[in-house]
Amino acid sequence: MIHTYVIISIAVLLSVMILVMIGQKLKVAYPIFLVIAGLIISLVPGMPHIEIEPDLVFLIFLPPILFEAAWFTSWQDFHKWRKQIFSMAFGLVFLTSIVVAYLSSSIIPGLTVAMGFLLGGVNSPPDAVAATSVLKHMKIPKKITSILEGESLINDASSLIVFKFALAAVISGQFIWRDAIGDFFSMAVGGIAIGVAVGLLFGFFLRLIPSNSNIDTVITLIVPYILYVGAEHFHFSGVLAVVAGGLLMSYNSHCYLSHTSRIQSGNVWSVLIFVMNTIIFILIGLELPIVVAAMKDYTISEGIFYSIVIGGAIILTRLLYSYSIMYFPWFLSKKLRAENPKPDWREPFIISFAAMRGVVSLAAALSIPAFLPNGEAFPHRNIILFVTFVIILITLVGQGLMLTPILKFLKVDDAGSDLPEEKQEVILMRKLKETALNKLESDFSELTETNSMVRHQKHRLENEMLMMADKSQCMASTGDYVTAMNENKDVVRQLIQAQRNELHRMKREKIFDDHVMRTIEMQLDFDEAKITGFAHS
Repeated sequence: MIHTYVIISIAVLLSVMILVMIGQKLKVAYPIFLVIAGLIISLVPGMPHIEIEPDLVFLIFLPPILFEAAWFTSWQDFHKWRKQIFSMAFGLVFLTSIVVAYLSSSIIPGLTVAMGFLLGGVNSPPDAVAATSVLKHMKIPKKITSILEGESLINDASSLIVFKFALAAVISGQFIWRDAIGDFFSMAVGGIAIGVAVGLLFGFFLRLIPSNSNIDTVITLIVPYILYVGAEHFHFSGVLAVVAGGLLMSYNSHCYLSHTSRIQSGNVWSVLIFVMNTIIFILIGLELPIVVAAMKDYTISEGIFYSIVIGGAIILTRLLYSYSIMYFPWFLSKKLRAENPKPDWREPFIISFAAMRGVVSLAAALSIPAFLPNGEAFPHRNIILFVTFVIILITLVGQGLMLTPILKFLKVDDAGSDLPEEKQEVILMRKLKETALNKLESDFSELTETNSMVRHQKHRLENEMLMMADKSQCMASTGDYVTAMNENKDVVRQLIQAQRNELHRMKREKIFDDHVMRTIEMQLDFDEAKITGFAHS
């Protein structure tokens, strides 16, 4: 049996990787392509039905995915756009839940408002996985990306809280607003407190006890689960605990992670999250037979009609809310009008259109119990699950495929920073080289005279400073700096490839030790990574 499971797992992973490569060839974001592929595969005759286990998503997949997203979130951008992020992550989630609750209860026969809130809590949050995976490869202004990724980090917490209260209301038959509001704040504050406490504890532990890159990497893989399980054990928000802990540990990582630990853990996390994302999105598509089979009390056409109406209301609510929070403060505040230009109407439109639902919504819907405590079937579970599935398809596949042509049509410029990233990089590197050169001259002047290797370091720094100055001049004088930079990267890449070819030729001569050859090859890899960058997708 274990042998069979291993073979099936290998076959599934290999198939998913091939599908991802096909998606890249077709220039379709892999989350969208995998969902479509899963839908097609699920229709193959004889294909076994694969059902997502909600606990698997919430306990196995969600903690590391949120932790990784929090780790690579920019503190500066998160703080800069915090008002809009928190407004979208909490205010919009609650507003969307209310709209869905009353709309669904009015158009779906027999659906109560409490069940409507259940449907609203499931479908109100855009998905963190979809946001980071789909938007990463699109040319979207930095401000919009920061808001969407920041929102998707914490809106799962607010939506799952709405879901839990609505589920309790359906089961118990009563709902007390005062108790719900108090419980919400205790869950949120408690989750953040646990995240901060555990983040500080592990940071202190890693600083106090010597470790290596292997141990550090394993600990970073364990921490998200400790954060999530610890918070959920005390009935706090596991999502907020993971996000708070991830943000804190990322900000202080320079204090307890060595350069080798950062490189190794970054590579391990990149592969792990990529594999998890691919599995999640293929599973969404494979759920089609399960969802359709559950539709016993409604026809498919009725379910599609309800889904389109409710999905349209969700999109419209987000659109109106996005414009409101961007334009109302500007119109009402003289100070804002004096200090800032009129907001660009395209930004809230993209923020609204780029919001895609994903696996958290589907897992939440699937986690609705099939039976009530008294043994009766849970009312309207099938239509809630079907509507959620269709809304995921509408927002993830429909909006996801339309997003690229819409971005090209709108031609939005990135005005999020006064300096281009390339220029910021040159300025920063020049300051660091200058700091190192000053350190050499002030603390190691005698060694510079007597030690040829130290003297070589000084000459290298001086040459690099000259190169930085030339680069700055090139950026100021070259009309198309991006073209010039790409040409330079291409030349450097070909030089590195020539060195790599020579290294492989010498490898065949079997003169030098293999471990020495691998060390040199890794150095060439790092040199190439400097000009191409590390991918975290």
